[in-house]
Amino acid sequence: MTTISEVMTREAETLAPKDSIRHAAELMDRLNVGALPICDGSRLTGIVTDRDIVVRAVAIGLEPATPVEDVASGPVEYCFEDDDIDEAERKFASSQIRRLPVLDREKHLVGMVSIGDVATSQDGGLSSTLGAVSAPATPDRPGSSHR
Repeated sequence: MTTISEVMTREAETLAPKDSIRHAAELMDRLNVGALPICDGSRLTGIVTDRDIVVRAVAIGLEPATPVEDVASGPVEYCFEDDDIDEAERKFASSQIRRLPVLDREKHLVGMVSIGDVATSQDGGLSSTLGAVSAPATPDRPGSSHR
């Protein structure tokens, strides 16, 4: 049995509910990610994706100062770090999502897992391709930093 903790990314960057969508977009750009969890203290309250920003904010003319909580996806799907990766696969498929926040049993955010993380942990010809596609990329602009 492979658990989520074996394939997830730890120490995910987070947003506060009142952070602006501009800040979220800038952070996504700097980190080269497409989703960020939203936390109120240590409690997961939402997740915002690049698509949320485009479809729920930019497309309808919301201001860049709009809080991320106004455009975040919900309800938040998540998994526990000690869950088997089969549980994440079920959630990806049933909710048609690509990323899940990962919580410990006290429901504190401990990381993120993507469909690519899960796929590359499995044997098969596709895993090497997905591994290359899903590997953290370096920023594509001069002066950007990547953790």
